[in-house]
Amino acid sequence: MAPRPPLRAIFFDAGNTLIRIDYAAIATALAARGVSRTPDELMRAEWRARVRLDADVLATGEVASTEARTTHSRYLQLVLEGIGVTEPDLVEAMDEWRRGHNQPLGLWTAPEPDAAPALMLAREAGLRTGVISNSNGTIRQILARLNLMSLVDFALDSHEEGVEKPRREIFERALARAGVGASEAAYVGDLYSIDVLGARRAGLEAVLLDPGLCWGSRDCPTAPTVLDAVKRLLACT
Repeated sequence: MAPRPPLRAIFFDAGNTLIRIDYAAIATALAARGVSRTPDELMRAEWRARVRLDADVLATGEVASTEARTTHSRYLQLVLEGIGVTEPDLVEAMDEWRRGHNQPLGLWTAPEPDAAPALMLAREAGLRTGVISNSNGTIRQILARLNLMSLVDFALDSHEEGVEKPRREIFERALARAGVGASEAAYVGDLYSIDVLGARRAGLEAVLLDPGLCWGSRDCPTAPTVLDAVKRLLACT
């Protein structure tokens, strides 16, 4: 087997990769409803919830969109279950709060601590960088507010592109924007069925983020943070 060509580009997911959920906002909303949980507890519950969401919903292929209301509702339900909140009325009240919170940006508005260092490291290595996100048309606005948009060459938002991960077309558009071949690019994301399998369909190498060691054994490289993922990819070039 011929060796892979040198790496020329790294593409990134946005949510849970470069930006994270505003866990403090969820904790405040729960406190207003009589439930005391810390942002750290919510973050760790979310690490477990994304694996369950992948297995219960995304891997089945029954949901047409990761941006569907039913997908987001199930995701929040799984996070709440992870902190022991299962009472149906409270779960529904939190879901109603989520739907109205900080629209149209929603909950993914906090920077991942290692996002900027990861993007700068990739650029210092001479790589093209881009974002491929299933989003509602706001991803560039969010990245700009967090001073991350200036660190990537482009960002593809599924709402604007009319195609979502894991379909290969959105990855192929990123390759075209970057001017690189699939074998010269890699992708970093947080969901196996959406990010890893989607990137592979387009011929890209993929790294799965697993900050809580929740994914178990997978047939792909994993990393605890996006910075670790970039370091791993650069070490393989």
